[in-house]
Amino acid sequence: MSKRSGMVSNSHPENLKTFFKKEYHQKILNKSTDVPEMTPDFPIALSEVGISDKTVWINLPYGKIPFNAEITTNLSGAFKGIHMSRIEKIIADLYEKQFKDLKEYGLILAKALLDTQNSNLARVYLNGKIPYISKTSISEKSSIDHIKISYEVIWKKGVTNPLSSMLGLTVFHITACPCTQEYNKSLFKTDNEKIPLPTHSQRCETSLCIEDKKNCIDYNDLLNCLKNPLHLIQDLLKRPDEAELILACHNKPQFAEDVVRQISFEIIKRLNDKIADDAFIKISSKSFESIHIHNVICRIKSSFKSLKDALMA
Repeated sequence: MSKRSGMVSNSHPENLKTFFKKEYHQKILNKSTDVPEMTPDFPIALSEVGISDKTVWINLPYGKIPFNAEITTNLSGAFKGIHMSRIEKIIADLYEKQFKDLKEYGLILAKALLDTQNSNLARVYLNGKIPYISKTSISEKSSIDHIKISYEVIWKKGVTNPLSSMLGLTVFHITACPCTQEYNKSLFKTDNEKIPLPTHSQRCETSLCIEDKKNCIDYNDLLNCLKNPLHLIQDLLKRPDEAELILACHNKPQFAEDVVRQISFEIIKRLNDKIADDAFIKISSKSFESIHIHNVICRIKSSFKSLKDALMA
């Protein structure tokens, strides 16, 4: 058993009972038909074939983190199938290696995929959670939370750079409804803005995905675009911290529509020089409503140039 925490088996081949010797298996392999290389019954090209719902463990600066993976390639009509075991071999080879971020892992995996398959297009999609540690506003305690990150790369054989490289980050925050507050001004016959009026609030999950065409965006860029316009929530909150968070979100109430628009402005303000005009941007927010049975969703899907043009209109 390994000295690492958890159940990690280090069984050696000599401890395994086999029916046939290794040499005999190799002899059979040398003369047997490689079925994936055969011609299929119907020579139809496949857009994507591979594995999904695969957990890959990635050595990142904050530890070895599990990510969910979908790994696929295209396949021409000349071949019956892809070599599935070669995908698993790549994953096994990368298990002990260190990576500076999720993007580096995804790029290496996609490149290795093209080198080992009868295909000319590879796609890797990874998503998971990483630790996010932040100080509370008043008690200054460290809250140990998480954010979600994702990476998708599409790479064509023979091309120096990926066809698409998309970074994604998701945070959790709270909003207060401006509609009820506005109504309560009339209800309570007051325009006093020193103390925020009552309204309902809701926990939200908001994602930002940016296509990294210039190869100069990292996950901190995405996080900075989300932190300023949103009231991020934390698991560890003492009563003064809770009071400050509730006051902040009631002083700056937001619809889901406000959330995605304010993030759009933040992207343009912070990342104008890092994002190509034709880069794809996706902002998605989900509000888990407190006084309704339904939830609310709001999305922006746009090129970076279209976002800028909208603000200058």
